[in-house]
Amino acid sequence: MIAPTKHISIESSLIGVGATILRAMTEGVTITALWEKARSDATIGSFQRFVLALDLLYTLGAIEMKGRVITRASR
Repeated sequence: MIAPTKHISIESSLIGVGATILRAMTEGVTITALWEKARSDATIGSFQRFVLALDLLYTLGAIEMKGRVITRASR
């Protein structure tokens, strides 16, 4: 579920959902605003998958939290 396999496509994996979220992040944004931008994408599916993908991105160091704002990592 986290990574694609021969049975799980990249779009269905959490890494694929994370990529969709990163594409939706053009600047610093709150979780609510990011959800509103990304929720229409069919690959995200549900708020639960959205949050799991955010957790994965944070764990991988791809995003940072600054107060209530999520930004792409500056590395």
